[in-house]
Amino acid sequence: MTAERTRRTGGAPRRPRRPRLPAWTATLTWKAAVFIAVMCCALAALLGALVHVSVSRQTVESAREKALDRLEEVTAAYEAGEPLPRFAGVDPPGLPPSLRDLATSGRRGTVVADFENRPTMWAAGPADGRALAVRVDYSLSARTISGLDQAIVGSSVLAIGATLLVGAFAVTRVTRRLHLTAQVARRISAGDLDARVHDPRTKDPSRPQDEVATVSVALDTMASSLQDKLLSEQRFTADVAHELRTPLTGLSAAAELLPPGRPAELVRDRVRAMRALTEDLLEISRLDARTEQVDLDVHDLGPLAERAARAPGGETRVHVVRDARVETDKRRLERVLGNLVANAHKHGRPPVTLTVDGPVVTVRDHGPGYPPYLLEHGPQRFRTESGTKGHGLGLTIAAGQAAVIGAELTFANAPDGGAEARLTLPEYVDLTDDTA
Repeated sequence: MTAERTRRTGGAPRRPRRPRLPAWTATLTWKAAVFIAVMCCALAALLGALVHVSVSRQTVESAREKALDRLEEVTAAYEAGEPLPRFAGVDPPGLPPSLRDLATSGRRGTVVADFENRPTMWAAGPADGRALAVRVDYSLSARTISGLDQAIVGSSVLAIGATLLVGAFAVTRVTRRLHLTAQVARRISAGDLDARVHDPRTKDPSRPQDEVATVSVALDTMASSLQDKLLSEQRFTADVAHELRTPLTGLSAAAELLPPGRPAELVRDRVRAMRALTEDLLEISRLDARTEQVDLDVHDLGPLAERAARAPGGETRVHVVRDARVETDKRRLERVLGNLVANAHKHGRPPVTLTVDGPVVTVRDHGPGYPPYLLEHGPQRFRTESGTKGHGLGLTIAAGQAAVIGAELTFANAPDGGAEARLTLPEYVDLTDDTA
């Protein structure tokens, strides 16, 4: 029955999920606090046990010596026939049986036991085949040991609390610097190349640096090196694009003067391609420099998508499931959608569909899909799959312009084949429209 039920459910029975710990338990501060608390408790327990054993041993030895001295005096009085004091007697009531057996066997011994609800130190020895015993009040010694144990526990709690406070303060200072370093790293990865940690310990060379300061210096150095390389690349791209513009303008004018024919058409086509590449390079350089200014206005998304679908390259099917009003830059949005449609026609296979569902626009083809590197790292300039045409600038510009207008552009492959680009725009909400 169990195997049949397993086959019906399509696999082995699910194991119950283990309860997950809260996220704050993974922090360094929490781990350090737990480590300090455990070590302090272990150390306090060890020291407390050593002190307890040492003091208890001294107290018991002192009481035992006192009881044995009394037993010597009582034994002498018993042998001399003198009356015994009231704290001594032969086979007195309350004498522990183990100590009685020891005395009747001809040996002396001591034991701590309760007598009339009070801790008592008993000492006994042989006396004519019976047990001659004395007792010493052990209450004061027992209270001393109990008070010592309470003092050990109290001082241990205070010491653990103080150590935790000091340790938490010290660890928090370290974790605060680590959080600052991580925050700067995230800012750098988001494109803020001017972000730096500037750890105070790194400003004074004579001051010893810890591991956090070393990481901060390494991050600042890496950011500076990365910024220099990116700025050099941006300047090179902008300079090349600007330098190519002037000769391309002359070349385009000269191409128009060529006599009609196939060679002239080929020259004009290559000139147009070079001009388009130059304009793309200029646009990328402006996006890299983060100098773009958006012209925001409220537009209906459906008509903008239909206009972008008419871009040259092939037939694009437009489906408006639900129109929406968005606050965006019309020119930049049409540039993003136009590049996505052009890329779908160039690298995919028909049918190419553009779907508007509220503030979400999806461009999909039925080709081989996006390459793995693009799905993992996003568009990269001058990188395309082997055997395909293009420079990888169209999707790079689309991603850059989408970021400028505050939209989210994601790339994925459809489950049944084909590439799918999804653009999510911020939907416009008219706060002055009170329908209530």
